[in-house]
Amino acid sequence: MIKKVDCRGLNCPQPVIHTKKALEEMTQGSIVTIVDNEVAKENVKKFAQKMNAKVEIEEKEGIFYLTITKENGKTSQSSIIFPEKSEHGEFIILIGNDKIGEGSEELGSILMKSYLYTLTEVEPRPDKIIFMNSGVKLTCSSSSLENIKKLEELGVEILSCGTCLDYYGLKQELQVGKISNMYTIVEALNEARKSIVL
Repeated sequence: MIKKVDCRGLNCPQPVIHTKKALEEMTQGSIVTIVDNEVAKENVKKFAQKMNAKVEIEEKEGIFYLTITKENGKTSQSSIIFPEKSEHGEFIILIGNDKIGEGSEELGSILMKSYLYTLTEVEPRPDKIIFMNSGVKLTCSSSSLENIKKLEELGVEILSCGTCLDYYGLKQELQVGKISNMYTIVEALNEARKSIVL
């Protein structure tokens, strides 16, 4: 029996993540991922191809059925976003804003929430996430708080800039992670093997 992964109504990156989990649970065979928009179809297709799986797509009344076949456990392991961890230095993400990108603030908040959710689902994860400037708002009260707490539970160290918390009057509102200072932040970034700034 072919397993169905129904991702209708789910936003990026959830269709890819659900497909990834389903593929990881099997050694060979097929799954059918069901999506209801072109973007999700393309994202799942590209992911499956990156995993060296065979993909067949059928469309019925605007719904896409992607049959993904994993043969003899030969699909590649994919970290989706991040490289493998090294024994030397840490992988750090510095988040300096509570939104991603320029333009619509609403879209920027949606993208940030989606990014932090995706971090909870991929491996390897960063060793530390440092929040600065308006990014500290995410560790106090935001729609992303649940995802940040999950990252901490998964072993990611969460640090918020104390000066930034003071500036926004949020030091007493911190709900996840620890308060840090510029010296510790600079030292961590200088010693990191890889860093990403958002």
